[in-house]
Amino acid sequence: MSKLTFIEIPKNFSFRYTIHSHGWSDLLPFQLNAEDQTLSYVFTDKDRKNPVTAVICDKAGKLQIEVSGATFDEEKIRRDVRHCLRLDDDLSEFYKLVKKEKSMAWIANVNAGRLLRSPTVYEDLVKTICTTNCSWSLTKKMTANLVEKLGEPAADGIFRAFPTAEAMASVSADFYREEIRAGYRSSYFAELAEAVAGGKIQPEKWLDSELPTKELKREMKKIKGVGDYAAENLLKLVGNYEGLALDSWVRAQFYKKHNAGTICEDKEIERFYEKFGVWRGLALWCDMTEKWFDRI
Repeated sequence: MSKLTFIEIPKNFSFRYTIHSHGWSDLLPFQLNAEDQTLSYVFTDKDRKNPVTAVICDKAGKLQIEVSGATFDEEKIRRDVRHCLRLDDDLSEFYKLVKKEKSMAWIANVNAGRLLRSPTVYEDLVKTICTTNCSWSLTKKMTANLVEKLGEPAADGIFRAFPTAEAMASVSADFYREEIRAGYRSSYFAELAEAVAGGKIQPEKWLDSELPTKELKREMKKIKGVGDYAAENLLKLVGNYEGLALDSWVRAQFYKKHNAGTICEDKEIERFYEKFGVWRGLALWCDMTEKWFDRI
């Protein structure tokens, strides 16, 4: 049994560019169908229970959400979809800036720039830790293991939700090491999950934090496994684009695109994007991923 619900979208929103904007669409419980241009996810209710699978697509300028499940919290799913796809983000100032640069104007012309994110900051935090110091294939494997071994089954009996902090706190560091294949992250996940489940760490508050960027970044870095790159990636996912989140992949793309393949200092990369001010991290990300969109 399934039900359809619809959401109006802003004029400067592109569903296709949003679902292809970030590697998160490659990580469970997201599933991207590139052929049909649909994105599915397993959503939960306000208590993080009763998972249901929803398939999202663009239908004549509206978002269509098809939910599989006899009962579900429709309003919660609509809020989560708005959050994941950044429907309420105001990118007008960003678009004004990139239009001034010939090589960057494409971003505004196609309404790119909204970075796909998870329904919760906690999920984004765990996934970000899964991206550090490893290949993308290992990131995908760790995330899939978390969902398949600790996530609650959806109503359709096929897919599973991302595990709650409580579910992740119920297992030991050894479990993460042996079953999730999380390596050095194993003790970090056990400690983080326990702290979030017990309310000692509250990642969701980062969304509305009034802390200056440096202080918020410092708070994020108090969590084991979160360094400069991870913290700046998380900042982007909560709507703060001041950090560049430089990692080996981003650096390599910059060298290739703007420095004739020659390695340069990070300060040169910083100078290249400083003209974009508080939007520099988003400008860099869109610039470095431009070729991703050739396939859509």
